[in-house]
Amino acid sequence: MNYSIIDFISLLGAVCLFLYGMKVMSEGLQKVAGDRLRNILGAMTRNRVAGVLTGIAITALIQSSSASTVMVVSFVNAGLMTLQQAMAVIFGANVGTTVTTWIISAFSFEVSISDYSILLLAVGVPMLFMKKSGYKSFGEFLIGFCFLFMGLDLISRYVPNLQENPQMLEFVTNYTQLGVGSVLIFFVLGIVVTMVAQSSAATFAITLIMCSQGWISFSLGCAIILGGNIGTTITPVLASLSGNLAAKRTAMGHVLFNVLGSIIALCVFHPFVELVGDITKACNGINPLDISKAQEAGLADSTLLNPKGGLTSAAQGCIAFGLAMFPTVFNAINLMIMIWFTKLYVKIVCWIMPAHHKDEEEDFSLKFIGRGILSASELNITQAQKEIYLYGQRVERMLNMARELIHTDPSDDNYTKTYSRLEKYEEISDKMEIEIGSYLNKVSEGRLSPEGKMRIAGMLRIISEIESIADGCFNVAKTLGRKNQIQVKFDEPVLKEIDTMFDLVSDAMANMLGILKEMETPDGALVVKAYNREREINNLRNKLRDANIFNINNKSYDYQEGIFFMDLIGEAEKLGDYMINVVEGVKHQFKTATAV
Repeated sequence: MNYSIIDFISLLGAVCLFLYGMKVMSEGLQKVAGDRLRNILGAMTRNRVAGVLTGIAITALIQSSSASTVMVVSFVNAGLMTLQQAMAVIFGANVGTTVTTWIISAFSFEVSISDYSILLLAVGVPMLFMKKSGYKSFGEFLIGFCFLFMGLDLISRYVPNLQENPQMLEFVTNYTQLGVGSVLIFFVLGIVVTMVAQSSAATFAITLIMCSQGWISFSLGCAIILGGNIGTTITPVLASLSGNLAAKRTAMGHVLFNVLGSIIALCVFHPFVELVGDITKACNGINPLDISKAQEAGLADSTLLNPKGGLTSAAQGCIAFGLAMFPTVFNAINLMIMIWFTKLYVKIVCWIMPAHHKDEEEDFSLKFIGRGILSASELNITQAQKEIYLYGQRVERMLNMARELIHTDPSDDNYTKTYSRLEKYEEISDKMEIEIGSYLNKVSEGRLSPEGKMRIAGMLRIISEIESIADGCFNVAKTLGRKNQIQVKFDEPVLKEIDTMFDLVSDAMANMLGILKEMETPDGALVVKAYNREREINNLRNKLRDANIFNINNKSYDYQEGIFFMDLIGEAEKLGDYMINVVEGVKHQFKTATAV
């Protein structure tokens, strides 16, 4: 036996290099087209045909159905897509993922890409040091592309040769002659391998090697690929665990789509494989099933088998073509059937995972982001933007509660309830800042473009300022508490002045929320209005400060009332400062995006 432990470790390293190449290539393309992908998916039409085409295009672009379906789960979680829209994109993603199999198939035996990998690295690595981020990201794509095929070449080199070491794979041959049982065993094997690798492309590459080495027949290779179709759903399922109900339903829809299609294909497995074999023969000139029959019978066919019993290059090319054709035909048929039942499909998913109605306004929970949805860093920014807008809405309710306290009698039960509610909201605000900030830090640890990093920095500033607004609202309540302790009351003219100031602050708050709602494309008119409103707040503060000194001197009200009056006016003015800082954060976030 010539196969050593070093060879086995080298095989594991080759698989790791292949998976790393897939990851780098996918992330490089995501960074090149991150904004475009967000815009395409974010503006998704209700037209299911357009949704399918989008799913195909996105998955073909980033070379990963797992990444594209995680994006879809994330966008549903962020409220940018409906479940019905998401289903159409997922249907398309299953077809788009076959592009990867065709790339691997086309270059595996006909052309040795690994021979040219060093040349491609010579182009890709220098691009990493260029100033323009687009070139850097494309360089990462080229490097990932090289690693992928270098890994595939090394896998072929280090897999044990069945003719030289038959005892190593004797256990595999024990399960290849069990008829339907063999199909089910290798089907389950495909599920497990894909779940572990979290990549159907890796499963396809391994299957391609196994078939080309003669370990298993073409039919059993198709069974593994069919199982991989279910195994690939594990990534979006994991991503949805910390998402909302809509995200979980989207992941469940993906699972059901793949499981139902795979079960139907298993029921007609052999006729379906024969159909794929006939299509392959029509396109390639050789039926891959004939190759398996020749291997089993040990027939001497110079076009299919070499003198040692191994496959010729023509036979290997045919096997590769057939294995790529199998998921293409399967997913295309599955899509053409399922696309007409999208609405029914959505109803089934909603029936399986019903909504639980409860009022969560007073509870701390992030609606649009979670720890699990972090597979596509460049695209997770949209979730954070949605969550920041929700954060701003919560703080706006705090401002309204603070204004309500100003006009509520301290002896009234409503005063105590509103004060306690405001205090609870302030605690929620602190937690939201920490959770959103932690999420943004985790996203920043991924592979981000310079524009993406700038947006992260801008959003971190924004949530800090929103938390300051929340603190300011609670400071208003604490100021009122001190005023009530020494039984100071505001006269009606004083209350009117306070209302005038808080009217300006409330208007500034609503304007700020309008800017946060459209953070990707902030309205210039709203930005200008924000600066104008901030100047009005400052001018009114200065005017009231001078008037306050005059009124105290003229005994219009006593000194203590004047002190608390100016404390509230000062807190309101600080709220205006924090709000303009939020607007500055939005401008800062997109400043580089237009410059690069």
